[in-house]
Amino acid sequence: MSDPRAELEAAPWSGPTRRYDLIKEGVVALLILTIIVTALSTLFGSPDDKQITFKQWAVAAPADFFATSVQELAGTSGTAGYGAPYNTASVGVNLGPIHLAKIMGVTHPIDTVNDFVITPLTTVANAAPVADALKQWQGSDAKTQSTWATNYDTALSKANQDPTKVPAGDFGPVPQLAAGLLTMAQAGSLDGALLSQGNYFQSDYTKQTLFLGDGGYFSDQSTASNLQGSTWGMMNETGRYPGQAWLWLYSFWYQIPPFNNSNSHPFGANADAWIMVIMGALSLGLICMPLIPGVRSLPYKIKIHRLVWKDYYQEQNL
Repeated sequence: MSDPRAELEAAPWSGPTRRYDLIKEGVVALLILTIIVTALSTLFGSPDDKQITFKQWAVAAPADFFATSVQELAGTSGTAGYGAPYNTASVGVNLGPIHLAKIMGVTHPIDTVNDFVITPLTTVANAAPVADALKQWQGSDAKTQSTWATNYDTALSKANQDPTKVPAGDFGPVPQLAAGLLTMAQAGSLDGALLSQGNYFQSDYTKQTLFLGDGGYFSDQSTASNLQGSTWGMMNETGRYPGQAWLWLYSFWYQIPPFNNSNSHPFGANADAWIMVIMGALSLGLICMPLIPGVRSLPYKIKIHRLVWKDYYQEQNL
């Protein structure tokens, strides 16, 4: 017995036709969309905020910059203890026994002591206190340097990041080095000094970004613009402007337990890795949907297409 639907699909088109100008249609559509996009961009477009510089940070929050500089020297900053791909201070995120960052290794080595503090200070002409401090630091062994920086970092934390309230101690040249870097940043020369480390044509802003992220100022700006993870920052533009809404599914997982608790093991502390696996599995399922038995036949069972093409099926008595 022949299938009427198959015969209909195989038969040549015998219905009505009309002249269609594809170029005219495309030009009109492009013009309309251009007007709509321009209007919406004007009304709801993202603001063009200027980038945050070290000078801006050092001038607006000198105590935070000073304390962060000390942390870079002491190895207590976020970057110093991050692990791969920057250093070996931590094993990084894991999926059970699989340590992803450790497998990849240190591919972008960063030494916060030299890259963020000492090397930038050597690129400028320093006054006697800073110049003498550099000589004293560079003439000491690593253990002594670590002791000085750790002692001052601890004392500064107890003094609520106020250097004037830190009692005398075995700090070596650390206070002078941090003060020199603060002066350098306030003068606007630290940005260029960090960028110049590497090739002549430098486009890698990793060091600047990590250094900024170690302090509290950058985080405060993110909070003010509703860009923190707790406010779905992954899909927001600055302020209340619409952003990459298609990223909502990624950001969604960070809002629910156990992924929103950084102290929850193994999921909270390794949320990035687990969410990557979840999204990978969902994406793979979407790609393989035509191959999954039961799922691929859902359109035939739900028959939404028959509702959309209701008039057509009625005319053809199908």
